Amino acid sequence: MSAELAVRARRLSKRFRDRHTGILTQALEEVDLAVMPGTLTALVGPDGAGKTTLLRLIAGLMRPDGGELEVLGTQVAQDPQRVQDRISYMPQRFGLYEDLSVQENLDLYADLHGVPVTVRTERYRRLLQMTDLQRFTGRPAGKLSGGMKQKLGLACTLVRSPELLLLDEPTVGVDPLSRRELWQIIQQLIKEEQLSVLVSTAYLDEAQQCDHVCILHQGRRLADGKPEALYASAVQRCFQARLPAGMTPRELQVKLLDASDRIVDAVPQAGGVRFVLQEHTDLKQLQPLLGQARVEPVAPSLEDGFMILLRQQGDAEPALLPPAARTGTNTEEVVIQVRDLVRRFGDFVAVNGVSFDVCRGQIFGLLGPNGAGKTTTFRMLCGLLPSSGGTLQVAGYNLRKARASARARIGYVSQKFSLYSNLTVLENLRFFAGAYGLHGRRLKQRIDAMLEQFDLRGQEKTRSGELPGGYKQRLAMAASLVHEPDILFLDEPTSGADPLARRAFWRRISALAQAGTTVIITTHFMEEAEYCDRILIQDAGERLAIGTPAEVRAQAGQQAEVLSMEETFIRIVEQNRKAAREEVAG
Repeated sequence: MSAELAVRARRLSKRFRDRHTGILTQALEEVDLAVMPGTLTALVGPDGAGKTTLLRLIAGLMRPDGGELEVLGTQVAQDPQRVQDRISYMPQRFGLYEDLSVQENLDLYADLHGVPVTVRTERYRRLLQMTDLQRFTGRPAGKLSGGMKQKLGLACTLVRSPELLLLDEPTVGVDPLSRRELWQIIQQLIKEEQLSVLVSTAYLDEAQQCDHVCILHQGRRLADGKPEALYASAVQRCFQARLPAGMTPRELQVKLLDASDRIVDAVPQAGGVRFVLQEHTDLKQLQPLLGQARVEPVAPSLEDGFMILLRQQGDAEPALLPPAARTGTNTEEVVIQVRDLVRRFGDFVAVNGVSFDVCRGQIFGLLGPNGAGKTTTFRMLCGLLPSSGGTLQVAGYNLRKARASARARIGYVSQKFSLYSNLTVLENLRFFAGAYGLHGRRLKQRIDAMLEQFDLRGQEKTRSGELPGGYKQRLAMAASLVHEPDILFLDEPTSGADPLARRAFWRRISALAQAGTTVIITTHFMEEAEYCDRILIQDAGERLAIGTPAEVRAQAGQQAEVLSMEETFIRIVEQNRKAAREEVAG
């Protein structure tokens, strides 16, 4: 094997045996991978594709069951410690010590890695400068925003100068501004230190920035190469539909996705719908669906190529059984009313005078950078956190006086899915149904309905902790909806999910909203804001923008009608921060 490569895997395989059932699962099967030195290589693939397993094998944390694996010229299975002495690995849940300060965390990891004191001063200076954490060295890690924690985790990973850096989804749960900053740091390290980097990511726009991309699927290598080679199949098949008045992006998206014999993919984007044609499909065949929409060709992306590859494997959204529409639904009825909402933590004001309304059957998005106050707002809306001031009415109840009554009318899906991992799918559903007061025939009817609606038949006896990420998400949704709540709260439910899983998720959410369920969602995937009827952008605890995606886009300034929601979000937040700095300076 070649010593010139940072990583070389040949026919690499790994199996896991379920400790309860004894069943073997093939996590990786005869995977080949080559990582050139001084380059940035991405691992992408659906949930359960084997990305984390491959990274852990390369880091010498597990032994392969077959094949060869060489890292920096060393056979990993023969000498994992030699490899670990020369690499740095940042797993998904990097272990910061939240009671220790930023500086104390850096010192701890430098001690663990044996970094000489003579080397630390310059290394710390550089890392703190790159991550913009110089001002926060005395702050406890637990009091940092999510984006700052990720940057500190990266800095701790790099306290020694490695020859190879392994990153497992480093930007999951990070807002677009922090995500951009993290990638700038990674690219700076590659340029200045000729560092080799292997990163797994759920963001295909991140992977498109890489020198090389490897797509995994069900433990096998599906394709690899330069990004432009992987989306070459999408050339002249990608279009953007600009919508006429009266048509929403969600409506057109559903129509297009239902025409799966002619359409590979369709997603709301920049106020319209971006779609990819099946091979040998003529655009004229879609005219009855497109109606008066103005269609123009757009450049292909890696995500387009990724979706084409998955469709060729037969991957598709699971069958969707729409929920029954609520009788007598009034879409103009206000079901959430927020006025001058305030939340203080000691002297710190996390939410400052925020107001908005949400009507029945709407999808309402709460957006903001890490530390903006949106999670605090979300927790107050759910009744999980009392407000410090203002008024808050949810489902007709004042949350300051009748929090328990309001909670009976809502469903809640947390970012980490509040499931009991040692209980089966059926046991989880029974537990949550019982907690909401269902019993007897009604309990059985609702559980049967959830198993059908979320395509969980055949998984009833599987422990939830053993489910792939997409199934966990569906089970968490089913558990939160088993009592037919009026309002569904979703806290970053697609964090870390691949594009196919996100498409399936939003089909379900759109169907729920159409049936009369009100949905409140937080997300860091800005493209998902395009699915919302209205969105609120917060920063530093204050409301920056509110309205439909088109109205918020208009607030971003010139050429706003063609901006993506991510560009809109970044522009609005940066404009507000610039104005705040000028006000302080003036």
